[in-house]
Amino acid sequence: MTGHTDAHPLSRYGWAADVAEGFTPHLADGLVPARVVRVDRGRCSVVVPTEAGGTRTVQAVTGPLASRDSDPYVPTALFAKPSDGRLRAVCTGDWAAVDPEADPPAVLALLPRRTAFVRSTSSKRSDGQVLAANIDLVVIAVSLAVELDLARMERFLALAWECGAQPLLALTKADLVEDPVSLGYLVADCEAAAPGVRVLAVSAENGTGVEELAAAVAGGTAVLLGQSGAGKSTLANALLGEDAQQVQAARDSDGKGRHTTTTRDLMPLPGGGVLIDTPGLRGVGLWDAESGIAQVFSEIEEFARSCRFHNCAHDAEPGCAVLSAMADGELSERRLHSYRKLLRENEYIASRTDSRLEAEIRREWKRRQVIGRDRSQRAGETLDDL
Repeated sequence: MTGHTDAHPLSRYGWAADVAEGFTPHLADGLVPARVVRVDRGRCSVVVPTEAGGTRTVQAVTGPLASRDSDPYVPTALFAKPSDGRLRAVCTGDWAAVDPEADPPAVLALLPRRTAFVRSTSSKRSDGQVLAANIDLVVIAVSLAVELDLARMERFLALAWECGAQPLLALTKADLVEDPVSLGYLVADCEAAAPGVRVLAVSAENGTGVEELAAAVAGGTAVLLGQSGAGKSTLANALLGEDAQQVQAARDSDGKGRHTTTTRDLMPLPGGGVLIDTPGLRGVGLWDAESGIAQVFSEIEEFARSCRFHNCAHDAEPGCAVLSAMADGELSERRLHSYRKLLRENEYIASRTDSRLEAEIRREWKRRQVIGRDRSQRAGETLDDL
């Protein structure tokens, strides 16, 4: 977010110079700027300025959306395909142009999105879903009440980096880890799996880390993501300084929550900025996250630059620097396995989105199979000669 404009009534909700510039084309149409604070069943709640210089929240309907920008919905051209209807839907965090004279008020256009957290809706489909728009910080809540799932955490991080925002890991329920040494090991494990990402151990119960997290989210737009039972709503209440979100206890059997939060809500923070709280995510499929994966596994990408072949699959190729790093103990087998898995999934989703890319990937897979068989055959012939 750039060029903050304090005088504007919507400054509390993130109004800035770039947002004002994006809204300029709609001034002549008599529309007013608004930020979407909730979307629920075909309607949305938007906050709009009042003539008295304040703000008010109104319920608005959404019709056919228009924009003078060629790609207003998400910041990657791939997402702007006409078939990607979910990506064009109004989302919490959107800036919009609203007709206040309509009955009921109507959202007529979306302003260009700076960033958007997008996930695949299903492993069997190629549809994407925007969970939050125009965000600066992605706070990924990971519960310490259950065993750490580093692979799932890496998945969240890949999407966070891909969306253009800065990720932050909040290890919630830190009060349940009584031994400081054990807590330190858990933080270190997460830092190793999240290069370039700040990791905070927090507890809404005793206040550990809450002040540091509040400072991190102040001033911009932060979205709070994580599985059910990770303590997101409790953490949101701690940051807001009030019980704005309903809270339920996680199940004792598996630590999972009960989807206390059912909508994505945007709420102003007392220290400045806004927070988007989201429902717990049981699954988070990748969506065009190649650069995000590269960021999460930056050490593997660095090793790969020294591989003998530029298109090395890091499987069994001779001269593979990645495999050498793993053999030397510089890279864990778990990290490489997670890297391969996310790359395969991302390629699969991309192939379903683009039939041309699907054909190219199939040809590449076949080429690698042929090379593998040829190398195996030559290796066998060499052994016969000995």
